[in-house]
Amino acid sequence: MLRYLPFLLVLALWIYAFVDCLNTPEEDVRGMPKLAWVFVILLFGEVLVGPIAWLIAGRARRTGAESTAAPGQWIAPDDNPEFLKSLNKDDLKDDLKDDPKPE
Repeated sequence: MLRYLPFLLVLALWIYAFVDCLNTPEEDVRGMPKLAWVFVILLFGEVLVGPIAWLIAGRARRTGAESTAAPGQWIAPDDNPEFLKSLNKDDLKDDLKDDPKPE
């Protein structure tokens, strides 16, 4: 079983680089056109030259400032301040319903 591990790691890197290249917008691709990168990844994937070249030279580098969502983009619920505020409001409403009013 252990003898298949190098093959599986190469295959995983090959698939990751290919899917990442396909999902990257055209304007974020560096060096060559996107279609050329796809061919490089597919043709030189077995020797790891294509996928490693894509990860180093072709993919746009992402910084911390770019990773935050722009207005209008979907934000995960735990990162969305409006959603978190609505949870607090719902909790307060439930607390008021459950607590009997003192007389």
